[in-house]
Formats: sequence, structure tokens, C-alpha cells
Amino acid sequence: MASTGRGLRIAEDDNLQSMLVGAVMRKIKSRTWKKQRYFKLEDDCMTIWYKSKKAGNAHSTFSVSDVEAIREGHQSEVLLSIADEFPAERCFTMVFRGRRANLDLVAESAEEAESWIRGMRKLIENLENMGEREKLDQWIWDWFKKADKNNDGRMNFKEVQNLLKMMNVDMNEQHAHRLFTMADKSQSGTLEDDEFVLFYKMLTQREDVLRVFQRYSADGQKLSLSDLDHFLREEQLVGDNVQQYAMQLIELYEPSDRAKLLNAMTFDGFLMYLGSAEGSIFSPQRRGVYQDMSQPLCHYFISSSHNTYLMEDQLRGQSSVEGYIRALKRGCRCVEVDCWDGANGEPIVYHGHTFTSKILFKDVVSAVGKYAFKVSDYPVILSIENHCSVEQQRVMAQHLNHILGDKLLKSTLDGKAPIRLPSPEDLKGKILLKAKKIGGLEESFSGTEDSLTGEPSDEDEVAEIDGDNLHRESVRHRVKSKQRLSKELSDCVVYCKSVRFNSFKHARIHSKVYEVASFTEYKARKHLREAGTEFVLHNSRQLTRVYPSGFRTDSSNFGPQEMWNAGCQIVALNFQTAGEGMDLNDGLFSQNGRCGYVLKPSFMREVEKTFDPEMPQKLDGYNPVMLNIQVISGQQLPKVNIKEDSIVDPLVRVEIHGVPTDQAKQETRYIDNNGFNPVWYDTLRFTIHTPDLAMVRFVVEDYDKTSKNDFVGQYTLPLTCMQQGYRHIYLLSKDGTSIPPSSLFVHIRITGLK
Repeated sequence: MASTGRGLRIAEDDNLQSMLVGAVMRKIKSRTWKKQRYFKLEDDCMTIWYKSKKAGNAHSTFSVSDVEAIREGHQSEVLLSIADEFPAERCFTMVFRGRRANLDLVAESAEEAESWIRGMRKLIENLENMGEREKLDQWIWDWFKKADKNNDGRMNFKEVQNLLKMMNVDMNEQHAHRLFTMADKSQSGTLEDDEFVLFYKMLTQREDVLRVFQRYSADGQKLSLSDLDHFLREEQLVGDNVQQYAMQLIELYEPSDRAKLLNAMTFDGFLMYLGSAEGSIFSPQRRGVYQDMSQPLCHYFISSSHNTYLMEDQLRGQSSVEGYIRALKRGCRCVEVDCWDGANGEPIVYHGHTFTSKILFKDVVSAVGKYAFKVSDYPVILSIENHCSVEQQRVMAQHLNHILGDKLLKSTLDGKAPIRLPSPEDLKGKILLKAKKIGGLEESFSGTEDSLTGEPSDEDEVAEIDGDNLHRESVRHRVKSKQRLSKELSDCVVYCKSVRFNSFKHARIHSKVYEVASFTEYKARKHLREAGTEFVLHNSRQLTRVYPSGFRTDSSNFGPQEMWNAGCQIVALNFQTAGEGMDLNDGLFSQNGRCGYVLKPSFMREVEKTFDPEMPQKLDGYNPVMLNIQVISGQQLPKVNIKEDSIVDPLVRVEIHGVPTDQAKQETRYIDNNGFNPVWYDTLRFTIHTPDLAMVRFVVEDYDKTSKNDFVGQYTLPLTCMQQGYRHIYLLSKDGTSIPPSSLFVHIRITGLK
């Protein structure tokens, strides 16, 4: 059986050899918590094993596939806190996918640290370069190892039965034994490597895909070039250069050289194509940057984070620069920094009037400077909530200038007061400050600014009131007065001046294009309800930020969709909190190269258009569609209940998130006791009035008639990015990370209504 280790030249790699032997390293959780642990790489080169006293004599493991990156030296707050005790060359951090906490380690020597850093990076790179078939082989190998309790490299029937339960299969014992006997070619009463692969293949026969294959195959054995051409036209709705595309697919996915010579595709090749990026529900053409990036900033939805420094709740949670690193690495382009006066003249960042921990402003700026453009070159907006004295504002300005240097935008691009906002393309590689400003840009150029005070914005007022309910009245009185601003910090604000919102009429007459209003979710909803069309029009000219209510102390999220319906660009969410809100955010920004900017539909950008989210049918060019989704089957769904005999009873819910008339949910039946290969063939139908704003969310749950269903997996994408025809949907965990090879197989058809 193929394992990842066989793809690596282990014998020739000293780093991997060293990891296989293992090492005692210190696991660091804080300045005072430092425990020795024995870490080693297991023989499969996919699992890290470590001994933990906390678990008695037991050990713990984690998969290399869970690790996203390795950071060398003192690149975490924890390791920075012990920098005086352990030198940087002995320290490194394992960064996990999703929301799992990092693992900070100190090796006994610099050489040992180097071995683990290089070795882990090689293992991660090897995983990233694996093809779909290799990944599946690895997945099978992992299950084989889990089930082989006595580690003898073979499995008897009892071990196979246990494995089936672990894999979410409730199979008739006679049927399971028949497959076991057929796979046991050596007639030894056990299954070895290749025999287990054969057993797995029999177990996972895709009758659903075979039906499709045989419908289009002239001889039932293969798809000729003309058969494949016919399938691609009729089902997948490929319009251009179909024959050339068919030949490319054969070249890419057909494993048989003989079939390739015949320009044909076998069932194995067909299965591999349907499981590939080309066969996925998400259009490959929408994965890269495909949108016009030369329009004004206000014409884009911008991936945005709220209270970015928080890792947990809003009252006692930990503040960390890790929040900024994680958000930026997820493509976030607008992060929030709450600044307060700190000790020794150094501004700090935390959630004011709460018990959240505090971090230094300069450390936040350093992290943003380092990670701002790792995954996207397009501009990052630093949304500053400024509660500092003038003296510490000057220190903030010094840090911004010194640390960010040329990345910080200090003046308009053409040296003149703007009549429209610049584009993401114009601002590539730049960090913009969103904060209060003394006067406007016009005064900056005319040299007439003379006030050192700034109006409080709605954001400052609500943040302070929500943060300290005990002193609501005194805070309300204090915050209404103008705040003194430092000229040095004010000069760092160019295209994003925070202002108080009066009314849409006032904004239409008096507002400048560089002024940004902020609303709590409640105020934004009120404006949307009372003046939806005006809200959309306002957002065609200026940026608007919407953020969660201060009463969401658990860091929960509101639904961002209704704010996007109004054209609000900076819809700020708690990135640290998994759930529907972040699923929608990740789904919207999964297109356009994950660059953090998505162009709004034309009817939200053009001033002459009047779009009312409540009444989309009034729009010129109103063009509703019918979405038909046949949910055919599921594959290898993860087990969600830790009880050994518990097996998933899966159902699929499809949710449409869009304008109010498009909001809808429908479900399939649930399938009893089969999370391994459930089959539905249930069809769900939706009428969608504003396709350009619609998001489609597929949710798999474990049905429970006595209590709330358990979440199994989900996948969310914009309707405009969906490919039609027979498609696989690879599910994501609650954290938004992939859970291969769990998938759904569906048939999609989108038709225009007459």
C-alpha cells in the first residue's frame, strides 16, 4: 500500500531520520508553563507522536496534514516572552490549520531545531504536492493503521468489522464477510496491504457514478472521445472547444496508457475527473483573480475582521497578534485595532473596560507589516478605534511610520484632493489607516487645517458605551465631546476618514468620497429597512463599515448577507468564531484569487440604477433563475459522535442566502446508519430573484429525532461560481478546514425563468 513515506527519500534525508529517532523538547504555553515532552515522527511520515504526562502513560498524536506552517525563532508571543531564557535558534512554532492553538517548542540544541524545522517543511511540501489518488491512498493507509490494533501489518475479520464502524459503515455481517473473503486472495484469513486496498475498492464501488458512465458509454466499457464530448456538452454544459477539452481531461485523469492511445476514458479515469478541480462544483475560472480590479474601492466587498486582536470572547478572552496573522492569512483586508494608553508611554491594544488581556500596539503593527501581503497584494485597511491621549497618539504615528515605512500610505496617489476613491489595483502593497482626522484632505493640500480636534464617530461612541454599561451616562456625556487628535497620527489618514453618520440626504450633499461611516448591525438593519435604495446608492459612492453589536460578548456573528445586500463593503466579523457567518464570508471571498476583494454587481455600482433589496423585481434587467439541485450521494462523511457504535444518519440541507425573497432552506431525507456512502437522489428546487447576490450553502447533519442534529460538514459558494452538471462538493469542517475525502455528489442545473 502506498504511504506518504514511500514518496520521500527518507534514507537520504538526515532531518527526517532525526525526526524518526525523536527528541525531547520543551513545550511552552507561557513564561511559567514549560514542560518536557518526547516528540517523534512515526514510520508513516504522516503522524507526530508525543508523550504527555497529563495523559498518564498514554501518548498523543497529530497529523502532519493538520500543520499549516512552521515559524522559526521567536515568532509567537509565547516564545517572545521567554526570549531571554532560550535563544531564537532553538525555538520554533507549529501553526495548525483552523482555530487550533499553535504549538510552541524549544529544542535542546540549534541543530535539533533546524532538523525539525526543515523536516516538517519537507513533509508539508510533500503533502501539498500529492495528487488526488495519492491522497486517497494515504487516507486508506491511515485507516488500515488505526484498525490494525496489534500492528502486525494484517487485519482479521474482527478488526475489519471494527474498522467499518470507525469509518461510519453499518454493514450486514454476511455482506462484509463476503467482501472480506473475496479480497483475501492469499486465503490466510487476514488482509494485507494490497488485499485491504482491494477490499476498500469493493466497499466504495460508486454505483451512482457508474450509472452516469454507462448512460454515455456506447460499449459500457469506456467513453470514446465522442462519448466524452457528448457528456461534456449535454451534462456539464461545456460550450467552447469541447473536443480539445475532452482530450485534455483524458491526458490529465486517465490512468490507462492503452485507453489514452485510443483517446478514450475508462471508468477509473471518469471517476478521477469527477473528483478533480475540473469536476468540482466551484468553477476553476473563478478561482484566480478574474474581476476588474481598477474600480474605486467602494465598488468592492472587502473581507473584514472585527476586534481582530481577540482569540476568544469579548470580556475575558486573550488578546494576541496571532489574531492578525490568522485573519491576514485568510485573505482578510480590513483589521481592527482598539488603542488605549499603556504603561511607559507605549499604546496598548485590548477591548476597553473589559478583562481581556493587553498587547502592545507596536507588536500589532509589526505583525500587520509582516503578514499584510503574504496571500494578497491588494491593500490592507487598519481600522483604528482611538482612545489614546495626544502623547500616545504621537507614539502610534511613530510606530506606523517606522515599522511600515513605504507600505503606509501617507498621501493621495496624485497629490490632489480626490474626487473618487482609488482602486485596489492602484493601492497594491499599501496599508491604509481608517481613523479620525483633523479637517479634510482639501485642507491638507491648502494648508488651512487648524483644528486639533476630531468629531467622535458612531463606532467610538457605541464601543465605549457597550464596553462599560455601568457608566453609560457618564461615558455618553464624555464621548459626545470632541477628542483631541495628534497631527502626526491624523496625517496618516488619507482615503478612510472615520466620520459620524447624519443621514443619507446629508451624506449625499455634504460627504466627501474618502469619508467612512460605521454602523452597528442594528443601525445598519434599521437603515436597510427604512431606506434600502438610498443605502445601496450611498455605498456606490462611499465606504461603509458594519460591525457586531457590543452585546455579542461571546464573539458570535450576525449574518453578513443582509449587509452585502445593501452594498456595505466592510462587513466586519469575528474571525475567531466558527459558524454560518464565517462560512458565508469564506464562501464569498473564496473567488477572485481569495484576494479579499470581490466586485459588487453592476446595479450596486452605477449611480443611475435604483436597486431595492426588498423589491428586486423592480430593477431594470431583473432576471430570476431556477436552481435545481439533485443531491445524489455522500462519500466518507466524518464520524461526529465519539461513541464507538454510533454511526451517522446523514441528511443534506441546502440554504440560499441572498435578498429577503431569496432566503430559503430545503432538506433531503435522512439515511439510517450510513455515513460512508449514503445515497439520496433527492431533488431540491429554488427560485432565485437576484442571482448576483445569492450564496449557496450545503450543510450535512447527523439526524437526531430527540435533540438538535449534529453538524457534520458544510460548503458555501456564490451561485455565480457554481459549475453545472455532475459535480463533487468537498466538505469543510466547522473550522473551515478541509476534511478529505468527505464529499457530496450532486447534479446542478440553473435555468432562466420565462
